[in-house]
Amino acid sequence: MIKVLVVDDSVFMRKLLSDLFAGEADFSVVDTARNGKDAIDKVKRLKPDVITLDVEMPVVDGLKALELIMAECPTPVVMISSLTQAGAVTTLKALELGAVDFVAKTAGPISNISEIKTQILAKCRAAARANVAQLVKPQIVSKVLPQQQIVYSPLNKLTEERIVAIGTSTGGPRALQEVITKIPGNIPCGIVIVQHMPPAFTKSLADRLNSLSSVTVKEAEHNDVVKPGLVLIAPGDYHMLLEREGGKVVVKLNQNPPLGGHRPAVDPMMESVGRIYGSKAVGVILTGMGHDGAKGIQAIKRQNGQTIAEDQSTSVVFGMPKSAIELGVVDKVVPITGVAAEILKALAK
Repeated sequence: MIKVLVVDDSVFMRKLLSDLFAGEADFSVVDTARNGKDAIDKVKRLKPDVITLDVEMPVVDGLKALELIMAECPTPVVMISSLTQAGAVTTLKALELGAVDFVAKTAGPISNISEIKTQILAKCRAAARANVAQLVKPQIVSKVLPQQQIVYSPLNKLTEERIVAIGTSTGGPRALQEVITKIPGNIPCGIVIVQHMPPAFTKSLADRLNSLSSVTVKEAEHNDVVKPGLVLIAPGDYHMLLEREGGKVVVKLNQNPPLGGHRPAVDPMMESVGRIYGSKAVGVILTGMGHDGAKGIQAIKRQNGQTIAEDQSTSVVFGMPKSAIELGVVDKVVPITGVAAEILKALAK
């Protein structure tokens, strides 16, 4: 039985969420809280397995409450945030502070709850099993050395025909920050990323990573050209594939049906990478629930590309990496702190 504490300043939203969990055999709502202060007191007393936490609340808001909860009584938290650009920035901050995941609500709770019901249940189930010790670790935010100070001679012989393809989900924003900020700006190949997120959130994630990294990071647009030193993140609600056009490789976006509930999905992106780059591709699977990316990284491996997966010890949710590892198509399994170095080694081969 997963014990849930529902935290929201809206009486109606607390009732909706409580009823949602009450209808599931594996959940038990231990209590509700109307603001952050109330939540902190009840977390200490009731010790829930997972918390749903609203961002905007009186007395103590969601971010401050989250910070105090992770410091005083670390517990898996799923944020309930608004699907807006401002909401996206705040949610990314919450993920940095230790939230496991988030669910974006659109307009009002009445029209919205049925649409996000499946997401809330799935993400709370995953959060209850999350690696909280990994989330508690403070994330050091520091920019890597400017590219002119980076000496990595084996990379100098490479051409832009190499590529790095990364797939991730739950825990991904923190994992990507750990990896991308360690990549030198003069890396002579492109990087493409699929992170399961709604539209406004992928743009905020790209902007955040760009501000911290030596490489250029942007949300991908249709017909963007893959270039050395450029990181392209698939936009929320669009699948991202690569195609060759003349002497260039370009991004193609589509809104084909979600795969495994995901759009963007990792598998089609990696499959297109395998077709175009073959043995010159490096596929990477990071933390995330589910198995998206396993077939994609298998496609890269079948073309004799190199493959890397995040180790269980640092994965917030060891679903996606585990699925890829169990297929027997992963060359290296390393903690998140070693992924960037492993990528550079793979490129230097």
